[in-house]
Amino acid sequence: MKEFYGPRQRPDMAVHKFVKLILNDDKITVFGDGTQTRDFTYVDDVVEANILAATTKIEGEVLNVGGGSRISVNELIKLLEDATGKKADIEYIEKQKGDVRDTLADTSKISNELNWEPNVKIEEGLKQFVNWFSYVGKACEPKSWS
Repeated sequence: MKEFYGPRQRPDMAVHKFVKLILNDDKITVFGDGTQTRDFTYVDDVVEANILAATTKIEGEVLNVGGGSRISVNELIKLLEDATGKKADIEYIEKQKGDVRDTLADTSKISNELNWEPNVKIEEGLKQFVNWFSYVGKACEPKSWS
């Protein structure tokens, strides 16, 4: 599983939840030791890939869109601490049954077929998300997803 993130991200996804928890000085619960890795993809890259796919002559193909690199949950939290300027309060608990250890999108086909590569590096994308969340995101959160 890869996770798309950016402005207007679903509040139940990791980046959104972690930013909200850090900014509110609440505890982040990490399942496992935090060394598990995920492939995060910024929404602008997803939009660009979809526009390319919609405007090509290729039909009926499945193209994997992903950030193309992975970071650990611990690294993600560290980058969010840097982006928010605040220290995260982290609680590590037992990993969830069935949780995948590592994820990484294979973007070789979309790269070959559409000459597409992700442009937004995780550090920059997280800074942009924190900026958006700080000014707009809190007001956009549905009450039932808090």
